[in-house]
Amino acid sequence: MRIAVIGLGLIGGSLLRALGAAGHDVTGYDSDPHTRQLARAAEITHATIADTVRDAAVGADIVVLAVPLPAVSAVLTELGDHPGLITDVVSVKEPVAQLMTARRYVGGHPMAGTEHSGFAHADSTLFRNRPWALCLDADTNRDDWATVARLLGELGARVISITSHDHDAAVARVSHVPHLLASALAASAAAPETLALAAGSYWDGTRVAATAPALVAAMCSGNAPRVRETLDEVIADLLVARAVLDNPRELEEWLTRGYNARRNWSP
Repeated sequence: MRIAVIGLGLIGGSLLRALGAAGHDVTGYDSDPHTRQLARAAEITHATIADTVRDAAVGADIVVLAVPLPAVSAVLTELGDHPGLITDVVSVKEPVAQLMTARRYVGGHPMAGTEHSGFAHADSTLFRNRPWALCLDADTNRDDWATVARLLGELGARVISITSHDHDAAVARVSHVPHLLASALAASAAAPETLALAAGSYWDGTRVAATAPALVAAMCSGNAPRVRETLDEVIADLLVARAVLDNPRELEEWLTRGYNARRNWSP
């Protein structure tokens, strides 16, 4: 299968590597000349690097958009009337779907990011045993959905069928708000004398705060209504914890809900 990957950051670059390793004819493109240079220098099997979106998409059966939400519209303009199937890895789905009128489109989102950014951290194994949301909406072509699902299976991903609406509600809770909480926690302990004592709890709670701020801002702003709703719930819950700090029994009850939720999660 011939595939174009538009955007060669951590996710797009990892896709380029994984698809090439799987034997697909893959062409990559990134708007940053330095990133294109790095990708060419990597000499990835079965992969070539194009200098424009349109050149990358020539003859492609599938075009994967691996760019931030604000860049999607411009990429679609450059693609023109490309007849191939389009999927993406954007972290919110309903806003992207609204841009895909009259196109063959299956929305996707790999839950496989790290705190690192850029092609230099691309890894062909990034998606193995990781959930990949693949949107099955009322207007989704089932054959196209199955085509993308099979491709993702080749990469070792666990395909999760979900609607765009339900996806965006879920990622506000499991991805977007956790990024905001991590950033707030990291900033609260920024003093050198405080960081001198930081260890496991701080590391675990702030890992994703090291993600490029522009990427986090794009994904949270693109899902603002649901992020705001979830933030309000979390803030209200934290205020409950604040109110019972002097009562160990009530605080333990509050903590038990999170304890049980975390123990019931099998990554």
